[in-house]
Amino acid sequence: MRYSLKKISLLTIYLSSVLVLAGCQMLGAQKNGPESADGLAIEPKYDQNEIAAFNNRKNSNQANRYENISINPKPILSKPTNLPDSLYYDSGIHIEYPETGVKGIYVTISNLANEEYFKELIQFVKSSGLNAMVIDFKDDHGNITTPLETDNPLIQENINAEVDLKEILKVLEANQIYPIARVVTFKDYLLSTDHPEFSFHNKDDGEIWEDANGARFVNPFIKEVWEYNVDVAKEAAKIGFKEIQFDYIRFPEGFNVISDTLKYGRGDYENYPSDREGDERVAAITDFLQYAHEQLMPYGTQVAADIFGYTAVARDADDVRGIGQNFAKMSEQVDVISSMIYPSHWTPGFFGLDYPDLHPYDVVDLYLFEEKAVLEDVSNPVTSRPWLQDFTDYSLAEGTYQEYGTKQVQDQVDALYDHGIHEFLLWNIFGEYTSGVDYHLN
Repeated sequence: MRYSLKKISLLTIYLSSVLVLAGCQMLGAQKNGPESADGLAIEPKYDQNEIAAFNNRKNSNQANRYENISINPKPILSKPTNLPDSLYYDSGIHIEYPETGVKGIYVTISNLANEEYFKELIQFVKSSGLNAMVIDFKDDHGNITTPLETDNPLIQENINAEVDLKEILKVLEANQIYPIARVVTFKDYLLSTDHPEFSFHNKDDGEIWEDANGARFVNPFIKEVWEYNVDVAKEAAKIGFKEIQFDYIRFPEGFNVISDTLKYGRGDYENYPSDREGDERVAAITDFLQYAHEQLMPYGTQVAADIFGYTAVARDADDVRGIGQNFAKMSEQVDVISSMIYPSHWTPGFFGLDYPDLHPYDVVDLYLFEEKAVLEDVSNPVTSRPWLQDFTDYSLAEGTYQEYGTKQVQDQVDALYDHGIHEFLLWNIFGEYTSGVDYHLN
């Protein structure tokens, strides 16, 4: 028994010594840890220029490999689908997305103000098998076209109520015609004039810049301009519009040529990491659409963007970057992309066609090959819903255009369906549309 106690005592002393020694080693390790690393000499593998160059490429999504590590440029998070209606704002207007796809017409505020003509348009849509109307909620001049109850001072300033769109939406609901609110975004004479700080200014005289037609634009780099337009879109969603279509989401045409003559701020994009002029504009336009989509999500509305068809063909050309549009990047941020592919708007020789206005089927057909090639690399399941021409362009030279009627509209619709596209919008600035077209409703 005594031998066992002695043995245990020696063992206890031995273990205590081990613990003390381990504690000293741990204390030494802590002193050499992260909080006391000043004395450590760490030799960097890359110099500062290499690190800065990589960060620039990464920030502009131009870096896809570094030390054999692949960077996935696609978004990790995506908008959930099939959420219960209780999670969305209820406007009281209930119109479902058309099962056969949206097939619509543009309707002017003057059309809506004329009660008899509005009834005729309702009848035209229903009898022809169309199912949607695009309505100006904020027009090309910056007018908000309906009375609204809002505390937003900028919105209050620009309300020029011609019709009560709440009443119009009730009529559309009764006829189950899908309502799309057109919100003209960066082309805005009123906001530009009333708030020069949001505008572009001539360097020579300091005046607000205007294009050749007297139109004024606000600066897409300015976040307050984003917020204003999205707040306008929210008001449209609140009264019952099921889709917001942003139009003129770009810098003025030819901006890559005139930008040096203008004075304007670049906001958060002042030091955008790119050596190519225009990349910062593309980033601003794309970021605006992402912001708009996120902000409108609680309202359950679809978000659409109008875009030049030329953008899909020219891809990354200087003049396209100049206005800030990139077909693929914009398509990643919206539910619907609506390219304007009117045959009259393509220059002679485009697509190998002498005068494109004379070849409506071929223009749409050849364009869609280009668009499909771009959309193949887009991860977002965006819907292609092009704008088609239902008007005659008398501004073209004699012999280079034709009267547009049933056959010309039919040719464009047929070309869409031959490419498997079942959604479209018809444009006529007067709201006067061609009858007798087979819209392939089956």
